Amino acid sequence: MSTEQKIRTQLAENPVLLYMKGTPSDPKCGFSRNAVEALKTLEADYAYVNVLEAPFIREKLPSISNWPTYPQLFIKGELVGGSDVVVAMVEDGSLKPMLDAAGGA
Repeated sequence: MSTEQKIRTQLAENPVLLYMKGTPSDPKCGFSRNAVEALKTLEADYAYVNVLEAPFIREKLPSISNWPTYPQLFIKGELVGGSDVVVAMVEDGSLKPMLDAAGGA
């Protein structure tokens, strides 16, 4: 399976997926920590991929998502955005309905 196929499979199998540096219990950068904390406020149910332990995914995903940095939040296979976008959407209330529709909250 190619790296792109693996990414597409991950996106298909996980309604809410966060590609991040580290893990939700031990984020390895401030932006990943901010995204995790924002999702925690909504009690979101999500899967994650630690891109620090998956260098091929870390290298390939930006060319698929057209988003250069991490974290990257996907809902139903569609990129929502990075840390700043996730935090802003939690604050303005627009993320919860998306999570609810995907079964992630």
